[in-house]
Amino acid sequence: MRTLATFLLLFEAASAATRLKDLAAVEGVRENQLVGYSLVVGLAGTGDRSQTMFPTQSLANMLQRMGVTISPTAIRVANTAAVMITATLPAFAQPGSKIDVTAAAIGDAANLQGGLLILAELRGADGRVYAVAQGPVVTGGFVAGRSGTQQTVNHPTVGRVPGGAIVERPAPTPPPGRKLRLQLKQADFTTAARIVEALNKTFAAAGAPVAAAESSALIAVDLPSSFAERPVEFMAQLENVTVDADRPARVVINERTGTIVMGKDVHIAPVAVMHGSLTVEVQTTYQVSQPAPLGAGTTEVVPQVGVGVKEEKTRNIVLKQGATVEELVRALSAIGSTPRDVIAILQNMRAAGALEAELEVI
Repeated sequence: MRTLATFLLLFEAASAATRLKDLAAVEGVRENQLVGYSLVVGLAGTGDRSQTMFPTQSLANMLQRMGVTISPTAIRVANTAAVMITATLPAFAQPGSKIDVTAAAIGDAANLQGGLLILAELRGADGRVYAVAQGPVVTGGFVAGRSGTQQTVNHPTVGRVPGGAIVERPAPTPPPGRKLRLQLKQADFTTAARIVEALNKTFAAAGAPVAAAESSALIAVDLPSSFAERPVEFMAQLENVTVDADRPARVVINERTGTIVMGKDVHIAPVAVMHGSLTVEVQTTYQVSQPAPLGAGTTEVVPQVGVGVKEEKTRNIVLKQGATVEELVRALSAIGSTPRDVIAILQNMRAAGALEAELEVI
């Protein structure tokens, strides 16, 4: 139950004033995903095996561009692995800047440790080349030993090349103009209205508003006349405006780990909770039935089945009108409930209509 209380405190702290840069993003100012294909060479016999055909075809094509002509069927190398390369192109990235790339084996290579990524083009969704990548691959794991004594740590078939890609084309990001549109990361009418109020209070001149909400997730902002030639400075001040964001009452449950995260605004209707457990245990033991010496019988294995039933005493709590989630956690802790018990109780309370919050199971 200590874990539950910790999550509750963290969720309450998040209700303080939040910077606008953490609540919304400028429309068009976004990252772009890049992808490419290449080879990793220099592996110590841990590359793709001969039954994987496309690495040898790629290697033959690469050698042909360098003036070496060889048939793909004549190549037998174990130090080469075919990889897919991914990277994220930041907004406003300029030619010459460097970004990190990730290389992942797509064949049957066992390990990319110590490999060298060969020059590869990184393309965006529009098919255009925005960066080229090359460099030594750093893996977060390794393989040691051989055969039955082999030990594998983490995933040695995925590695990174820090700063391994050089941007060749500017990111497709429009520069700030006379009119901006803010996209809320979590759509909410109350939060949008508070953002509009805060922006007009901070930047409105002579009573003329500069911001207006178009929907619960979109806010239009006009560039004030005092910042007509300084849009970057305006953005710097805009993103540091603080707003009290409103969040819906929500309970998030992870049944795999037994984690429960609840906000302080979760209220509970009058309800009585009774929780107990019934355990049925079935045990089967095998005994050998041995005939008497010189007898005519045969040896047989006879199963002996035993059934045991154990039922715990029911534990109960009563919550009055206006009870909060903090009172619920204290009450459940007092009767010795585990996180698994709390998950079951919350799901049943939601089904009974006593939990005045959205229940999300991940």
